[in-house]
Amino acid sequence: MSERGYAAIALHNCKNPHNVGGVFRAAGCFNADLIVVDGKRRMRALGGLAADTQKAWRHTPLLTPDDVMSTIPFNAIPIAVDLVEGAVELANFVHPERAYYIFGPEDGTLGNEIVDRCKHRVMIPTSFCLNLAATVNVVLYDRQTKQRHAQRIRGIAA
Repeated sequence: MSERGYAAIALHNCKNPHNVGGVFRAAGCFNADLIVVDGKRRMRALGGLAADTQKAWRHTPLLTPDDVMSTIPFNAIPIAVDLVEGAVELANFVHPERAYYIFGPEDGTLGNEIVDRCKHRVMIPTSFCLNLAATVNVVLYDRQTKQRHAQRIRGIAA
């Protein structure tokens, strides 16, 4: 059985170039289909692709718009991944088939301008803030694990 849908990753105003490389590596490991990087620091942040040791940047499309909200794929569900009020813990989150995950900067938050335009808000409860690339890995792993579990259930029910 193949997985249905897709996962797109958007990084809003990321600061650390190594995190961008780590996000590309996560995209390669967990089959993300698109990476979007916006913000005033985006071109500097793209200098960290050396951290992507599997060179996933060669196989995963990258967009660098002025605004991550301008590149939401048709019919995708925007999801703010941030420690914001009203966010659902990742363990309880049901990932949509067509997901557009938006992650905030390492030194800030997404802000209401983006969060208010997202259908879902998700957070990972931790004692301290996670590294941006680590957060993307955790979200994509959670998505993959829940998809595989659903496929096994469908296989048993069929």
